[in-house]
Amino acid sequence: MSVSPEHFTQASDIAQRLQAEIARSVVGQTDAVRAVLASLLAGGHVLLEGMPGLGKTLLVKALAKTFSGQFARIQFTPDLMPADVVGHAVFDLKNQSFTVRRGPIFTHLLLADEINRAPAKTQSALLEVMQERQVTIEGESHPLDAPYMVLATQNPIEQEGTYPLPEAQLDRFLVKVLMDYPSAAEELELARLTTQGRIGDALDVAAVNTLIKPETVATLQQVVAQVRVDEQVLDYAVRIVRATRDWPGIGIGAGPRGAIALIRLARAWAVLEQRDFVTPDDVKQAALPVLRHRIAITPEAELEGLDADRLLRGLLEQLPAPRA
Repeated sequence: MSVSPEHFTQASDIAQRLQAEIARSVVGQTDAVRAVLASLLAGGHVLLEGMPGLGKTLLVKALAKTFSGQFARIQFTPDLMPADVVGHAVFDLKNQSFTVRRGPIFTHLLLADEINRAPAKTQSALLEVMQERQVTIEGESHPLDAPYMVLATQNPIEQEGTYPLPEAQLDRFLVKVLMDYPSAAEELELARLTTQGRIGDALDVAAVNTLIKPETVATLQQVVAQVRVDEQVLDYAVRIVRATRDWPGIGIGAGPRGAIALIRLARAWAVLEQRDFVTPDDVKQAALPVLRHRIAITPEAELEGLDADRLLRGLLEQLPAPRA
């Protein structure tokens, strides 16, 4: 696809409008909204983590409302089976043949709510879909329509009755987005919106307007893929990932897919910033959401109260970035 400067300008404009629409329902959480939107533009999957009531599900619903594609939600539970996710073959007595009954995974935007509550067998049913964009039922492959995006949520504090995601599946997520408590002003606004003439405590997405079609999302992703990346910036991304493999406090560093994900998200970040080229700052902005779930910290670092984000920030501060 040949991309002109006008294409980049249009893509940036649409991205800004999408962000503004999501903000009509999601109070605060600006960093999380931008990271999720950038992941959509980069064609990646998102793992959303945060305490209950911070708007993880609301954010996904608002994103789904901004384009007219199909949206499905799966509430993961300990008794959920793989066939409940991907579908299964049913024997038709009338026609004496098998027909495929498609599961909720056949959609454009999939919300996997509380994904760590399902056992590993069901979690792994998402692996092929997230990586290959296809589903295999009874030996037959069924491709999914583009765009396709999985947004999974999980609660970081509940351990009972949960199943930690395996490393292979964590690596399939382009980013891991952490949603923190809102500021005092944002919490006040949230309380006002939720209690003003409303019954119950839920915010809806009725205020969010549908702006684009699925085909437009696919076009935006093609535009983002053409954002220019200088060789020095590419080298910087690779150096960051390689540094995680022997950095003090990090027991297991990121693999080669980490550098690929850094560039993909940095390209989307550049479009959100209305540029057609990637800067070192774009790579820095992408580093935490891209790498925090791809590294494992040492027990000694945990005892010192360190976490993945603090270690990565220290790495970014000491690793020299290329000059413009």
